[in-house]
Amino acid sequence: QVQLVESGGGLVQPGGSLRLSCAASGISFRFNSMGWFRQAPGKERELVAAITSGGYLTYADSVKGRFTISRDNANNTVYLQMNGLKPEDTAVYYCNARMYWGQGALVTVSS
Repeated sequence: QVQLVESGGGLVQPGGSLRLSCAASGISFRFNSMGWFRQAPGKERELVAAITSGGYLTYADSVKGRFTISRDNANNTVYLQMNGLKPEDTAVYYCNARMYWGQGALVTVSS
């Protein structure tokens, strides 16, 4: 059974930082691309960042230079370091591997 469990969401002021974690189980983690998506109220889910098994990185234009995706194959975990957060980054953030999704982590950026 595949499980993706996100943690690290919360409330942060504009300009602040958060780090999301996604612990994976039930998949051959090191051989899979991993991604972070987000969905804001009333909007479609969108790709934020992705990392392949070989370490190739992809970022949405809106987060380039502010967010960093990384992976720890020894611990089956993928991270999303988010710096310089803006109110428009407010969304539920989802971890993804192939057709599997985590339950989501709410990130709220507000003063």
